[in-house]
Amino acid sequence: MEKKYDYIIVGGGIIGLATAYKLALKENNKSILVLEKEKTLASHQTGNNSGVIHSGIYYTPGSLKAKNCINGRKQLIDFAQKHRISHEMCGKLIAAFKKSEVPTLEKIYRNGLENGLEDIKILSSEESRQYEPYVECIQSIFVPYAGIIDYRQVVETLAQEFLKINPNNQVLKLTKVTAIKSENEFKVIVTPQQEYSTKYAIFSAGLQADEMATLDGIDMNIQIVGFRGDYYNVINQGVKKVKGLIYPVPNTNLPFLGVHLTKMYDGSIEAGPNAVFSFKKEGYSRISFSIRDTIKAFTFIGLWKLFFGYWKIGLGEYKRAFSKKRFLKSLKKLVPDLKMEEITRGKSGVRAQALDNKGNLVDDFLIKKTPNSLHIINAPSPAATACLAIADEVVNRIFEK
Repeated sequence: MEKKYDYIIVGGGIIGLATAYKLALKENNKSILVLEKEKTLASHQTGNNSGVIHSGIYYTPGSLKAKNCINGRKQLIDFAQKHRISHEMCGKLIAAFKKSEVPTLEKIYRNGLENGLEDIKILSSEESRQYEPYVECIQSIFVPYAGIIDYRQVVETLAQEFLKINPNNQVLKLTKVTAIKSENEFKVIVTPQQEYSTKYAIFSAGLQADEMATLDGIDMNIQIVGFRGDYYNVINQGVKKVKGLIYPVPNTNLPFLGVHLTKMYDGSIEAGPNAVFSFKKEGYSRISFSIRDTIKAFTFIGLWKLFFGYWKIGLGEYKRAFSKKRFLKSLKKLVPDLKMEEITRGKSGVRAQALDNKGNLVDDFLIKKTPNSLHIINAPSPAATACLAIADEVVNRIFEK
């Protein structure tokens, strides 16, 4: 016997729970079910990211990323303050170390101003050291709008608030979706334990977003590719050498920001991540491998086109993934005084990135609809920062005529 809900949300990460919370606020007399396949919420991207509150400085003005990041950041900080979630707006330094990087730095600065970040400022080498005494750059941007937060705590709080709104709302863990059926005007979500039916289903499945869309009969010319990011922890005397967030000037052709140094919400310092193709979508070690995920990825023409276009960068990232010495070399670019004994291997995360069949990494958030379902296909960084704004976008699209 099917259990019926007004809405079902698949995915217990930060966007799934933010969407559940915002939808419950709007439809407080309707029943909403959240399904999560793991034993804890925020088990994948949300719980393994760098914990940064992003400012919105990098993103193309007018894009979904730019609009949702800035709106979402403000909402996230308000939510964190209201619910006493661990966070700090410590600011960020984006530093140029070579003259060739200065034009990109200036472009990022203009981009930030266009996105409404009025208090950012260009700093000289000497001025940069007032914020980060151990950085030896030629120029930098200081971004006061960046910070750090405990995203797992955000998700747990969103879940608690969502459940308070309506006693019929529910969050079920260890409940994996194995099939999606359309019956008349209903979506039937099949799990090993039970079938659930709803008039409207929302899928926020992160690394499995393309799998869910395919199960729902959506024709996809893109695929979700996992990029693993490895982190080191800064320890011993190294902790004193980082005050806030220190970033390099990124390669603007790729949606990755480069290895950076991050002061975490608990005062510890994290270094990373790199970005390497993951042979397992949910693989968190350097040797994780899934034959199914690998075959699926390597039979997609877009991946080969990406590899051919960026093979030198990819090879460099792989070498660094297995070499502490190479990783330290990247970090010493940011803080030359860091030493080998001041870093130790930390966690890894896997980022879900949509790739089209021409080999292009999809740069913006991507949402697809059917008459009675909505799929969040691509939601890479800054999706955690932007979660409450993305949830507003999703709810608005559900009610669009």
